[in-house]
Amino acid sequence: MPLTVDFPAPVRDWIALNLTRGVQPDHLKRDLASRNNSMELSSAMVDAVAAAFLYGVPMPGDTLDLGAPVIAFEPDPLRVPVGPSIQLAERKTRVIARLQRPAAVLLDEFLTGSECDQLIALARPRLSRSTVVDPVTGRDVAAGHRSSDGTFFRLAETPLVARLEMRIAALTGLAAENGEGLQLLRYQPGAESTPHVDYLVAGNEMNRESIARSGQRIGTLLMYLNDVEGGGETVFPQVGCSVVPRRGQALYFEYCNRAGVCDPASLHASTPLRSGEKWVATKWIRARRFVPGGNGR
Repeated sequence: MPLTVDFPAPVRDWIALNLTRGVQPDHLKRDLASRNNSMELSSAMVDAVAAAFLYGVPMPGDTLDLGAPVIAFEPDPLRVPVGPSIQLAERKTRVIARLQRPAAVLLDEFLTGSECDQLIALARPRLSRSTVVDPVTGRDVAAGHRSSDGTFFRLAETPLVARLEMRIAALTGLAAENGEGLQLLRYQPGAESTPHVDYLVAGNEMNRESIARSGQRIGTLLMYLNDVEGGGETVFPQVGCSVVPRRGQALYFEYCNRAGVCDPASLHASTPLRSGEKWVATKWIRARRFVPGGNGR
């Protein structure tokens, strides 16, 4: 039977801050144990906070249950229809490959060549340095792990964007309103995106508010807008999978199951671009209708 103990907020926040800085959990457990805490309690406190970062579950509150079941990710079936081809609104796409974990599907001819060119032309004049959400503060900061330029489009901002959003809705079976605004990214030689997950960690107030408004991110669609000369592959380092960008293809992967637990195996990156440019359109999909906050997220 689990034993409920107090979990002081300053201790929880200290653990979260140090995990964000890259301190290893075992080091934090030993540090806490050296301050007159039992190793059982020290381990439980660190593991509870680490689970929020690893699986995207809520941060522990003011109490902690010792002996509670360990959190683990259990995959659900991919929302995408089965079969070698999928009818998506007005367009039919062919399935190239499926991956069991993270649950993913690689699609051919998701976009036409003309649609790829139009998206690049729309994005090019409004590019700025890409930003990411800081895991500690929740604020947008210049991306240390993503050296690219990007821009966002509002939902249905143009007829083309609206058409693509309906296509994505047909793919996932979720309403177009569940999607965040379409993001366009341009990578130039040397640019990369280091390993990261797309689901939101409730380690700061902004992320917690975003999850409360719109639910957790549950899936990502990457649409490749040009053939890449060298580098720029999308890699999943924990499962040893790599996808080479091809114009018009799309990679869709899911990472949040129906219980709200996220999959750390969805950790992914974009390898450094060796030459030319890489253009990609990204759509993040929420569990509910996306309601942007003051920072647009």
